[in-house]
Amino acid sequence: MFDEELFYKRLTELRMTKNISARDMSLSIGQSANYINSIENKRSFPSMQVFFYICDYFGITPMEFFDTETHNPSKLKNLTDKMKSLNDNQLSLIENMIDNMK
Repeated sequence: MFDEELFYKRLTELRMTKNISARDMSLSIGQSANYINSIENKRSFPSMQVFFYICDYFGITPMEFFDTETHNPSKLKNLTDKMKSLNDNQLSLIENMIDNMK
């Protein structure tokens, strides 16, 4: 079942993580200046097409949008892409560092 509250909260969280105003984001995705603000204030809801624009804006997939356990999915994706070229020893060092940070 779809949870609209989750959608509103996640949109705000991702926008704040990116440190961008609702106005700037609205204009960046080709909408009116108050578009994102009206969504975050639960006065409107985006079409599926605009939802895909929002995901593209954040550099994430729709699945990553709804993954609320990941607070900065675009940064995680960037790190994952960089780690793909590392060898086993380098990956082990990163894994140990993450374990120590927990």
